[in-house]
Amino acid sequence: MDKSSLKVAVIDMNNGAPNQGMRGIQEILSRFRNENNIDLSFDIFDLRQKGEIPGIGYDAYISSGGPGSPIESKGEQWENDFFNLLDQIEAFNHKNERKKYAFLICHSFQLACRKYELGNVTERRSNAFGIFPITLTEDGENDEIFNGITNPFFSVDSRDWQVIEPDFAAFERKGAKLLAIEKERKHVDLERCMMSIRFSDEIIGTQFHPEADPVGMKMYLLQEEKKKAIVDMHGEQKYLDMLNSLDDPARIVLTQSVILPNFLQKAIGNLQEV
Repeated sequence: MDKSSLKVAVIDMNNGAPNQGMRGIQEILSRFRNENNIDLSFDIFDLRQKGEIPGIGYDAYISSGGPGSPIESKGEQWENDFFNLLDQIEAFNHKNERKKYAFLICHSFQLACRKYELGNVTERRSNAFGIFPITLTEDGENDEIFNGITNPFFSVDSRDWQVIEPDFAAFERKGAKLLAIEKERKHVDLERCMMSIRFSDEIIGTQFHPEADPVGMKMYLLQEEKKKAIVDMHGEQKYLDMLNSLDDPARIVLTQSVILPNFLQKAIGNLQEV
């Protein structure tokens, strides 16, 4: 294999729903290719809508967020295929010095938490949508995926479901690490959900959207239903603060420029070492 090439599979979990996430992922991949002057290619697999699943021939996998329940798909063919792919990646990594890497976003993250039984996947009382601070744990502060980020850092959160009540015995058996949790809300007596987990040395996931950028977020925030939901939940000032923060280099611009590029850097670095 050419030392400066990277082959990436992008798994689309959106089930045909309009979204900005896939555009964000593709833009990060294209920017990483140009900035690092490497031969990076990627293919897109529409898993939930068309049943497309990548084989084990890729160097890295990025699986997107998506709508709907991460519980009701239990036993469906597309979900079985997704879980089988994760098993194949882990089996390959167990036997080979050259590793394969996977990054799981939002819906994909929730599915993996259910697969590995690391916590309780539950429906939220209300939809979470907006730009929120996220707190790194000690393991998160020491994880290379967050190298260059602040603590707390800011990211786009968009979900009706969450993973709470970490089972740390299961974490230990799996060799997983909890890297980030929801911001502390002193006035709300609710469990803080898990926001990022390293499932293994090569597989990591986030509840938040590290691919989100100001362009896509502005399109969402200007939708009347999204504006109403945020204003009803947090007030108009919070909504205006979110709009004004979009181009703040210390907020989602930083998150988008750090996390997925760090993941890709680790993947290409492993190939070069081998």
